[in-house]
Parts: sequence; C-alpha cells; structure tokens
Amino acid sequence: MMEFHATTIVAVRRSDRDICIGGDGQVTMGETSVMKHNAKKVRRIYKNTVLTGFAGSVADAFTLTERFEKKLEEHGGNLKRAAVALAQDWRSDKAIRHLEALMVAADRNSLLLISGNGEVIEPDQDFIAIGSGGNYAYAAANALYNNTDLGAEDIVRKALLIASSICVYTNDHISVEKLDEPEQAAAAGQALALPEGGGEDA
Repeated sequence: MMEFHATTIVAVRRSDRDICIGGDGQVTMGETSVMKHNAKKVRRIYKNTVLTGFAGSVADAFTLTERFEKKLEEHGGNLKRAAVALAQDWRSDKAIRHLEALMVAADRNSLLLISGNGEVIEPDQDFIAIGSGGNYAYAAANALYNNTDLGAEDIVRKALLIASSICVYTNDHISVEKLDEPEQAAAAGQALALPEGGGEDA
C-alpha cells in the first residue's frame, strides 16, 4: 500500500526572541504522484510555546505530534525532557515503534531533532532542515545564517524557496510558524483568563 509523504522542514533560532519553523506544502503518494500542494506541516503546540515540524508519513507525524504534546504536559513544558521521553517511547512502544517520520521541535531555549531511533539531537548551530529537500535547504540556511543579518523567518522562507527550485518533492507553497514575543504571549494568556466584561467590577 502506497504511503503519503510530506517534506521539507526548516527551523531557525536567531535568538530567544526570533524563532521560526517552516515547511513546504507538497504531499506525495509513492514516488511520483503529488496529492496535495498546500499541506501545513508545522504547528504551534503546548500553549503556543513550542514549534514543531515533521517530514515523513503524514498520519504517523500527526500521531507523533499528539504524543509529543502529551509528553510536554507531563514534563511541564520542558522541551528536552519531553523530547527524550518521546524518543524512548518511539523506539520501544509497540504502538508507535514503526511510525516513519522525523520531527523538529523548538522553543525559546532549544532546537531539537527527534527520530525513531531513540535519538534527540541538538545541532551545533541554531538551524536545521529535514526531508527530501533537507540537504538543499540546510545548505541555503547555513549560508544565510552565517553570512547575512536576516531574521529567522526570512532565512526559513528563502531556504525553502531554494530547496523547492531544486528538489522535485518540495514546492513553493510555504507555511511558517513563529513564536510570539514573550510580552505578546503573556498578554494573550491574560486575555484568555479574563471573564466577560474585561474582568472589571461593575
């Protein structure tokens, strides 16, 4: 049975206030058939404080993302501990052992690659790319990160566009997620907590 695959993901951290992850929109069935052009492969999870992106089987990746969010809840939002717990389950749990995907996760402190081999890798530099076009996107991100003053989102978008011009499994329908500034995140949390009427006494 043919599987649906989704590629390419790029993540960049310029600082704890400039973190972005993006992916192209192409979903391919088997080796040749493009089934979707505008799939979204990046998400904000755990109260919008963690960015995730996946490359691989679409259904498997969604299963892993849901499992990862549960691990974040169990570990109080600690990204590294949650990633290690997910990788351990991924390798040993019969229910998810055969899931085929790679995941990138980022928060204000860390950028991680999580694999089904039980590996959690933190790159030496704060950028990473995975998927069919990952090598092209990584080379582009490396050049842009180290030789320009571009912000994280611009690097992500440009790297994905370069990859899409080379890799047939990567297109230029790009979606990105960026972490809110801490002040914006705090304000959003306060707004959600307020009762109707703004919380003021009548």
